[in-house]
Amino acid sequence: MALLAISPLLSFSQGSWEVHDVPTSQHLRSVFFTDSMYGWAVGDTGTIIHTADGGENWLVQDAGTQNNIVNVFFLNRQVGWASSWNFNGFYGTLILKTTDGGDTWTGQPYTEDNIFINCILFFDSLTGWMGGSPHAMVKTSDGGDSWAQAAIDTNALAFFPVLQIHFYDENYGYACGGMFDIAGVTWSTSNGGELWYPIDNADAPADEIHGLHSFDSINVMGAGGDPDLGYGVAMIRTANGGANWDYDELSMPGNAYDLDFRNDTEAWAPLGPGQKLIYSLDAGASWTQIDSPGSTSIFDMIFTDSLHGYAVGYDGAFLKYKPAPVGVSEIERMDVGMKIYPNPAHRQITVQINIRNGSGEKWRQGELILYDSYGRSVRKIILNGLLPGKNNLDFDISGLPAGVYVCEISLSARGESHITAQKLILR
Repeated sequence: MALLAISPLLSFSQGSWEVHDVPTSQHLRSVFFTDSMYGWAVGDTGTIIHTADGGENWLVQDAGTQNNIVNVFFLNRQVGWASSWNFNGFYGTLILKTTDGGDTWTGQPYTEDNIFINCILFFDSLTGWMGGSPHAMVKTSDGGDSWAQAAIDTNALAFFPVLQIHFYDENYGYACGGMFDIAGVTWSTSNGGELWYPIDNADAPADEIHGLHSFDSINVMGAGGDPDLGYGVAMIRTANGGANWDYDELSMPGNAYDLDFRNDTEAWAPLGPGQKLIYSLDAGASWTQIDSPGSTSIFDMIFTDSLHGYAVGYDGAFLKYKPAPVGVSEIERMDVGMKIYPNPAHRQITVQINIRNGSGEKWRQGELILYDSYGRSVRKIILNGLLPGKNNLDFDISGLPAGVYVCEISLSARGESHITAQKLILR
């Protein structure tokens, strides 16, 4: 595939990444967006920056610490957590928390010294998980006031550093990590984290695994690699819920530091100091390497949906994904409109989806999602096979509290996507 690079914009048929300015030159270690508009990036010397317009403009927030912040996670637009590695006074982690969108942060030392938290995940305001080095896989049921080590089935790799924890649903979860030049490790659970099983020694690679993606409850892949001896970028997969793993080297120099999917088949991974990105259009079966725009070193990325992606790295690097442009003829004959009635509403609404599509082709897939004022998904309907013309869907909203909501429709066909949204008032 021929690729043309024009700094700072790198273009190719499936979309582009472009460099955007942010108000810091510190290394950015982690990025998290609750939706396509609200996001945070964190990094060295207590850096936290926040955007409310999809990365176009940023505000600097006061973390209350000058230590490096390595990970950030937000439950909604208001409640979030971050981990700061502390080397002053005590060696360990300061857990930062906000309940007002980052306007104020409070810090609480993690209960054990010499534990450095790498990743944070919360399901709700009380239940969450963290992973750390030299080892921690811990759960909270009280919003982070206390943490308990998870039960792990013991083998030689059971208690290596944990770099990421990921749950497909309330039962099936996976974690990954390891130690550079020693071993890469994955863990799996099928009972909501009551018991975790580490990778079998025979399946373990020589270097850590950095990112995970679940296709379903038992089919999972991860990203890693060995940058030292020429083995390079590699992917690891399981097709049986973590009982066995296959490790495949891609013949590309470097190490994949994250793994994120834009849609069901298009995946991306950053190669960090190698100043490269790799992508796959066939769910990881094959990969293409490209230069990172602006010669940036990217380590962390996130897609909020098929149209919006964000990435961060060294020296204040921030990239924003732009979908491939649609030809004029396609724009003219592809359009989606939405009406909601009644609005204001109480128990049930009808959503009319008007698809103007000259080809007469069905839309392949889509979702109808209702978000509350915090950006949380509170209702969802899967859309399949909608035809051009008017499609009326009944949508149950009973049991939801009064307030302002956003009803969003996302549809895709022929490799292209369309998103439209409308405000809904519940009384």
